[in-house]
Amino acid sequence: MAIRIFIDQGHNPTGPNTGAEGNGLREQDVNYIVGVYLADMLRADPRFEVRLSRNSPTEILGTSNATSLAARVRMANSWPADYFISIHCNSNVNPAINGSEVYVYQQNTQSYWLAQHVLNGIVARMGTKDNGVRLNPSLYVLRRTSMPAILVELAYLSNAADAQKLRDDPYGFAQGIYNGLLSYFGFSMV
Repeated sequence: MAIRIFIDQGHNPTGPNTGAEGNGLREQDVNYIVGVYLADMLRADPRFEVRLSRNSPTEILGTSNATSLAARVRMANSWPADYFISIHCNSNVNPAINGSEVYVYQQNTQSYWLAQHVLNGIVARMGTKDNGVRLNPSLYVLRRTSMPAILVELAYLSNAADAQKLRDDPYGFAQGIYNGLLSYFGFSMV
């Protein structure tokens, strides 16, 4: 049976729950396209089934931050997905801060091991700085999902070098996540 992966492209294009901006990029746009590329890769691989939280670039989920997050979790839980991957870009007031990190609810869980593989995949493919797997039990999408869940911060929109990678090679970020999934499941590259 195929492994069900729910990909949540973090944030809405407009309205409630929009994302960060930096260096001419909007987080919600980057998240959307990376998610679509990742879904395409997973759909081409018979070992996976995939669903997206946002199926068009203009789709808006919820009417507030809270209902937007709840809608994403509800979609994954009701499917039900086997794994939940939320895609985001980071931002910091200090433009020197850069790199990739992945958030999980708690240590020594399937989520934690998945996060490690996905982070390794992104860093190996994109050459971003490895900021490690971090715990954040307060994040709604990690707390409320009923399957192993990770929140991926691809890179920093606020850092010029990171932003250039996000702008020029969103496909590479998706490939990094995909490679990490293959590694986590012990699958060979197709």
